[in-house]
Amino acid sequence: MPAILPSSPVRKPWIVQKYGGTSLGNLLETITITIIPQYLETHNVGVVCSAISGTSKALGTTALLLQAVKSALDGDQSQLDATIEKIRDEHTKAIKSIRIGVRCKVQASICDALQADIIRECNELNAFLNAAQGIPAKLVSLLDVVASVYGNDLNTQRQAYEQLGSKFYDGLVQEIGRKLRACEDEGTVPIITGFFGRLPESMLKSVGRGYSDFCAAMCALGVEAAELQIWKDVDGIFTADPRKIPSARLLSTITLEEAAELTYYGSEVIHPLTMEQIRKANIPLRLKNVKNPGGRGTIIYPSDDSSSEASSATPSPVSSTESLLQDTSIAGFMSANGYYGKGRHRRSPTALTAKDSMILLNIQSNRHVKSHGFLARVFGSLDELNVVADLVTTSEQSVSLAISSISRPEEEKRLFISLERFGKVEVRRDVSIVSVIGHKMRNMVGISGEILSKLAQAGINVYLIAQGASEINISCVVQSSDAPKAMQTIHTNVLGIPQHAEHAPIAQNSIMKGPWLF
Repeated sequence: MPAILPSSPVRKPWIVQKYGGTSLGNLLETITITIIPQYLETHNVGVVCSAISGTSKALGTTALLLQAVKSALDGDQSQLDATIEKIRDEHTKAIKSIRIGVRCKVQASICDALQADIIRECNELNAFLNAAQGIPAKLVSLLDVVASVYGNDLNTQRQAYEQLGSKFYDGLVQEIGRKLRACEDEGTVPIITGFFGRLPESMLKSVGRGYSDFCAAMCALGVEAAELQIWKDVDGIFTADPRKIPSARLLSTITLEEAAELTYYGSEVIHPLTMEQIRKANIPLRLKNVKNPGGRGTIIYPSDDSSSEASSATPSPVSSTESLLQDTSIAGFMSANGYYGKGRHRRSPTALTAKDSMILLNIQSNRHVKSHGFLARVFGSLDELNVVADLVTTSEQSVSLAISSISRPEEEKRLFISLERFGKVEVRRDVSIVSVIGHKMRNMVGISGEILSKLAQAGINVYLIAQGASEINISCVVQSSDAPKAMQTIHTNVLGIPQHAEHAPIAQNSIMKGPWLF
């Protein structure tokens, strides 16, 4: 009789959850008592917290943080309080030593504000560790990740960054995954600071705001997570900004490409690099509300354009708190909600957003250069002055550009002087870009005409209209004073969502005649 080999234990899938500073400061008990434990029964959970300012570069502080976590896990309250107090005192002492030589009142006020921030952050850290004492947690530092992969020499790191481009982060993903899987073997929950050390280029230049979201995405890739969850103080993504459009409804699902367009054109959704990372691995991203953990939130799916009629894809088995396991394939979502198949011709746009504080430039060529040379020189001037054009329309002898307002008058003057070398420049200030977002809107026959018709009926003048090659957005430039009315007009008459629906249900995906969201 053949020997029966012992079966290897089945590994639980991973979920990576990211919490912002506001949530950690105000809703710790909800996070540590309600949210995290419910997922631990069926998943390995990695928790990413927004970085604590001023504490990540000092080795002594890192050691103290590790000691604080150990004290929390051991239940040693007095030692925990003493350790956090030491962290606070060392940082406030440094601020006081700087303040002694400060004579400028503005600089002194900055020091005072920084000291208050340090005290607040330490109090929040203490509260978090107290609340998390019932969870078998381990602090995971990612400060050495860049050095572990690319060495300690900054020049070597910079060379790797320049040569690899976005692939630079692939090596970091593997190292982060190794660290987190070590916690899985130990049976602990990794508590990860949303900061993985200094980058070869500055953090603001390389990543910018939203750094901790990006870190969470790399953690999700490192452990091949079933889902990345970003917990905020809002329910998810809405059909429009609820502060501007009270009748806006919550979107239960949206594609990654649509979310990216909403982010670029003014909505605060997710950091672009975060979405680029999860697109690589087809990891669904769910936005949820810490104040409403039982809500479904909004699921952002990477769309599967390579197989429009696909019948299978990697499932996302994580659902809301009512049902943690739900087999929802990406391909199934795309087909069921009219992104593919016959129903795509009957879909309406998904959402709309607005980008304010814009300037519209019309440059008429002086005809001294051919059309391709004219455009090359115009965009060359923009590049020299680091000006980004959000919308562009061109003809043989003219180009219209929508750019963000330039805060410094001297920089704006330099731009205008540079452009006037190539032709007449007309400037229209105080305009906004209103963007209508929807997957493959070229299949929505007559949608551009419908948008313009409804705006005309509302008495709103459109200065520029552009439909991107991505087929995801149609954008109009209107006077800023008309932007709220334009958004309400499109939301009501194009998306088909009635006004004054204060208690409207969550927008469900539909391919029925009329609005996609109802």
